This record gives sequence, structure tokens and C-alpha cells, in this order.
Amino acid sequence: MTTQPRTFTRRRLLQASAAALPLPAFAQGATRELRIGHQKGYLSLLKGRGTLAQRLAPLGVKLSWTEFTAGPVQLEALNVGSIDFGDVGEAPPIFAQAAGAPLAYVAATVPRPQSEAVLVPGGSAIRSVADLKGKRIALNKGSNVHYFIVKLFEKHGLAYGDLQLVYLPPADARAAFEKGSIDAWVIWDPFLAAAEKTLGARVLADATGVVGNRAYYFSSLDYANRNADVIRVLIEEIDKVDQWGKANRDALATELSALWGIPKPVVDLSTGRTQFGTGPVTRAILAEQQQVADTFLALKLIPKRIDVLDAAPAGLA
Repeated sequence: MTTQPRTFTRRRLLQASAAALPLPAFAQGATRELRIGHQKGYLSLLKGRGTLAQRLAPLGVKLSWTEFTAGPVQLEALNVGSIDFGDVGEAPPIFAQAAGAPLAYVAATVPRPQSEAVLVPGGSAIRSVADLKGKRIALNKGSNVHYFIVKLFEKHGLAYGDLQLVYLPPADARAAFEKGSIDAWVIWDPFLAAAEKTLGARVLADATGVVGNRAYYFSSLDYANRNADVIRVLIEEIDKVDQWGKANRDALATELSALWGIPKPVVDLSTGRTQFGTGPVTRAILAEQQQVADTFLALKLIPKRIDVLDAAPAGLA
């Protein structure tokens, strides 16, 4: 048997060692997937533009989209492994993490405090937050506005026990508001703008100086950590839509009006007060989410304390 020269043997050994190391999917020539869940909104606009697919093609990423009716449903889809990415408000990720979902916060919008508010009828005698004590206030339980009303009362020296909350989803709350069976309604845009425009509702207080009311984008921890390059491109493309909307509010309102089936004057009011900008999550941003989680724990809305940083992707700033 002939012995191979030593240099050749070492080369083969190095090649074998390198072959044993895991390589990124694009380096292996394999096709990766990005399955996006979205509600009718900014991700829908991104889908329509086609720019994300163009940017992901060189990375060997196959893109697919699934439309959902709400953020919590998207988080359920993430939990069972049917999507890799989605958009959601402040509250649903708290419940998802408390239930053991493997989510990762990967991006957040700038604060949008003017996009949620307490509404009262135009002729209501309620003129201040203090006047809400003992009044019937409708809101969606465990939502971003639930957190907002708690913090609003705290700011004005009122206790949670001073609240007489009526838990109703937006459509039922609007009906109750119209009938006069509730005294106030805590709601977000575009429902907020619709009530102002069509019901003559008056904003008693919005979230300015109270809470941030950010929107979040999520993935799974496994997907985010394995596909950081894909997530980076995705966040950049979402922010491009944001910046376009900021500079073209009228055109944005036209697109969203068609998408939502809502009269454009309503959407004009909503987009006119929207703050634009999306970027990666940071420790400071997740500290805000920790406050939401701790508040919900105190209200016994979640069964145990969670550490929001457990849902942070690798390389968090």
C-alpha cells in the first residue's frame, strides 16, 4: 500500500474538518424560507411593492405571505411553527411569552402615543381624567389600551380600583358608545379616528407623556438567531415604507383607505398623527415592555413574572 505524501494528507484533513462545520444556508447553496404573517397594514404595503423579494433573492430566500386578522393569532401561528415573522402591538407578546412561546422581538416602531386615546361623547360632562372615577369605561382586555388606562390613572393619582372597566372588543365597544351605555372608550387608530369623524367623539386624553404605544415585529428566537441577515434586510425595507409614508401622508392615506375599506378622511386623521420609523429593538425598548409585563402581572392578567430579555435576539444593543 502506497503512503500519501504528508502535505496531501494534511490538506485532506483540513478539508474534512471544514466540511464538518455547519455553514450558513446561503453558503451551502440551500434555499431558505421567510414566512411572513401580516395584518392589513404597513407589511401589506411592503408586500405590494415587491422590493423585499428582490432584496432577498440574492440570499437564496423563498418568501411567502399569510394574512391574519389580529396580532395574537399571528403569535399562535409562530408558536406552532407556521410563520417566521409578524407584526403586533405592545400587549400580545407579553401573553405569548408568559405562555411559553419561543418569540423574539426583532424590531420596533418609534413611540406613537397620539394613536391611542380615551374618548368621550362630544356633549359629555366629563372634562378631565379625574372625572372618569367611577365611570363606565370600555376597552379591550389585556390590550395596549388596558396598559395605557392603568398608567393614565396612576399619573393622575387615581387607583386601579377607581376604574369601572367594561371589557369589549372594538366593534362592540363602538356600539355601546353610540348607545350611551358606557361613559368613555379607550381605543386606538383607526377606530379612534373613525369615532372622532363619524360619531363626534371627543379625545379626553391621549397617551402622550404616559406610555409609548410602540408597534413591534417579532420572529422566533431560533429563526432570528440563524437568519440575522434576513431580519436585517426585512427591517430596512419596513423602515423604507415608514419613511415613504412620513413624506407622503396623503398617498399613504389613499393606499390604507383602500386596504382597510375606510373613508379617506378617517385615515387622513389617523395618519396625520402617526409617528414613523422602524428599527431594531434595544435593551431600552425592551425595558419598556418589561414595565408592561410587570403591570399585567400585578393585575393578574398573566400567571407568572416574565423576563422580556429572554425574548431578545442575539447581539442586542
